[in-house]
Amino acid sequence: MIEACADDDAALIQAAVAALFDGAVAVAVADPHLVQPAIWPEEAQFVAQAVPKRRAEFAAGRSAARAAMRMLGGPDIAIPASADRAPSWPAGWHGSITHNDRWCLAAVTRGAAHLGVDIEAATPLNPDLLSTICSPAEVARIAGADQGMLAKVVFSAKEAAYKAQYPLTETLFGFDHLDVVLAPQTGQFQARFVQPAGQFAAGDVLQGRFAMVRGQIVTAVTIDPMKE
Repeated sequence: MIEACADDDAALIQAAVAALFDGAVAVAVADPHLVQPAIWPEEAQFVAQAVPKRRAEFAAGRSAARAAMRMLGGPDIAIPASADRAPSWPAGWHGSITHNDRWCLAAVTRGAAHLGVDIEAATPLNPDLLSTICSPAEVARIAGADQGMLAKVVFSAKEAAYKAQYPLTETLFGFDHLDVVLAPQTGQFQARFVQPAGQFAAGDVLQGRFAMVRGQIVTAVTIDPMKE
């Protein structure tokens, strides 16, 4: 579900991200460079010592999350951070917040599904990071002229998959915990667990989607226990 954005780029990104999800998922986009609504008192402690840039990103992300919740008839409510810094959603809600240097966005839903969303600048991954982000098998699969850009998509896909699984497993892990296979022709990807994490066994697969829009890479993963 989407609603109109004042900025053309924001509206296009919002629509592209919404299209990556099935079902009743609302998406909102915010510009952290613009003046944002005030951080709610219940949220303020989590960025009390943060630099202005981080405070602006936090405010924009929470503003986007509340806007997305309103699209689904939800309350205007504080979204504090838990001890692990993940958003603490109201009962019955799940969501994901992401940002880069240009945009903040949030995706939310009601019910059992867990969401993961990520946004990255559509620029090639720094070659020095390739072996950190990608396994030798992943590097081989994306070999070619577009390797740097596809490596950035792999990075973003792993970020989205991690965010989707974390509320279920509360497991921290690195990039080598997931093996990502991209299908650029369809805008889909699979993130396979190389090692177990919580309820997920090695070999279990999360399904995701990605798109490139207005100079951004966006990725999304949905884990719906009702469909597992």
